[in-house]
Amino acid sequence: MDNLRLIPSKEMTNAGSLDTGVLSAVGLTTVSTASSCRVELNNSAMEVTQPDGMASVGRSELIVLGSGSSTGVPSPLCVINPTDPPCNVCRMAMEGPHELNPNYRCNPSLLISYLHNDGQRRYIQIDAGKDFKEQVLRWFIPYKIPRLDALILTHEHADAMLGLDNVRGVQPVNFKNDIPPMPVFVTQHTMDSVALKFPYLASKKRKEGEELRRVAQFDWRVIEPSIDTRFQAGGLTFTPLPVYHGEDYICLGFLFGEKTRVAYISDVSRIPTRTEHAIAKYGAGQVDFLFLDSLYKETPHNTHMTFPESLKVIKKLQPKRAFLIGMTHEFEHDLDSKILAEWSARERIPVEFSYDGLRIPVDL
Repeated sequence: MDNLRLIPSKEMTNAGSLDTGVLSAVGLTTVSTASSCRVELNNSAMEVTQPDGMASVGRSELIVLGSGSSTGVPSPLCVINPTDPPCNVCRMAMEGPHELNPNYRCNPSLLISYLHNDGQRRYIQIDAGKDFKEQVLRWFIPYKIPRLDALILTHEHADAMLGLDNVRGVQPVNFKNDIPPMPVFVTQHTMDSVALKFPYLASKKRKEGEELRRVAQFDWRVIEPSIDTRFQAGGLTFTPLPVYHGEDYICLGFLFGEKTRVAYISDVSRIPTRTEHAIAKYGAGQVDFLFLDSLYKETPHNTHMTFPESLKVIKKLQPKRAFLIGMTHEFEHDLDSKILAEWSARERIPVEFSYDGLRIPVDL
């Protein structure tokens, strides 16, 4: 950790920065310089490959398909009915190619390009929300993702599963639907919700006289929402991480990887003590990568962690690296990354805001 240092990057304006209340909440002071920073650890910067970058040969990859909240960024209301002054982050999110704009954020989702020991790649996606089709068109093409081999759902809310119907768009075309069904891993609660919202996807039986229609083909596999029941998807072992998404609702995060230990927790307001212990236990005492929910900068929220809460959890869990996800339009990526980099340097825990298209080569 002695080689932790900051690397300045491009210049930015002051609009959209974290206010002093947030800085005080996380123990920071106002940053006077105008350039952003990224954190480098042991002379090896966190890799944030742009869409035109080449994949690392012979390694697995983590690809953030979506880094925003359920509404996403830009917020439609800010665009169709702008305030005075207008929302600066939503304005910035509308500028330039979305693929190169870290302020343009879709629903939370992670794609795991897993290089198996047999030399074959398996593509495992966590969540298929409202933006599923857009995420496919934005990232599957430049990153040469040919298919999906398995899908895992964290819970049954719209931003996690309303893209299920569109999954047929990445499955082989066959008039008789005679294609191998994709394994989809869900809790019983989520399965019950799927059956209500998508009965034609949940049931494999046609009624008498019912026309055959081409729909996504799924192999539903019910998992227990328990840290004691691991499962395999695409040959990769996952440990469910039950967390509170509001005090009346249990959502799942997931822990996976052996060479590199990854914890992904996208929708959470509180992490139970037993889940924290499981992260430390199965992570051999320290997780390599932690992806963690961070909805607002400061305003409390009953079903999501906010920026100060997320940093408090990161400080407690002590991952080697952490990425925040699920951000609203309160966060301006470049400028607020400067604030986060200062916190990272002081606490000696590299933390960054994730962004759509973030690509991290790993050995799983």
